[in-house]
Amino acid sequence: MLRTYLPAIVFICLGGIVGGLFITAGSLLGPKPKTPTKYQAEPYESGMPSEVQQGFRFGISFYLIAMLFILFDIEVVFLYPIAVQLRAFGTFALIETAVFIGLLVVAFVYVWRRGALEWR
Repeated sequence: MLRTYLPAIVFICLGGIVGGLFITAGSLLGPKPKTPTKYQAEPYESGMPSEVQQGFRFGISFYLIAMLFILFDIEVVFLYPIAVQLRAFGTFALIETAVFIGLLVVAFVYVWRRGALEWR
């Protein structure tokens, strides 16, 4: 029973060790604030102090493109299991995959023509 779970246990342990090493290295090697209380209240992103003011708002096109990216990205993830086991599924899966990709292309062209991908 333990043999079947051994690879997963090793993977989880290695992930925890690598994550712990990264956190420790970041705290030891990262920049140290001169006055800790001053920098704790400020936003911090990607290793650099943020220059964005509190009143900054993103445009609606940012959120629209982000949602479209997530939508198409998740739909493409559904193709992975079929690609791995295509021979086991047979011709029917190949036809269904072609229809699925065709619908993705039609949706992408529709979004593109409507100007949703234009950065305004």
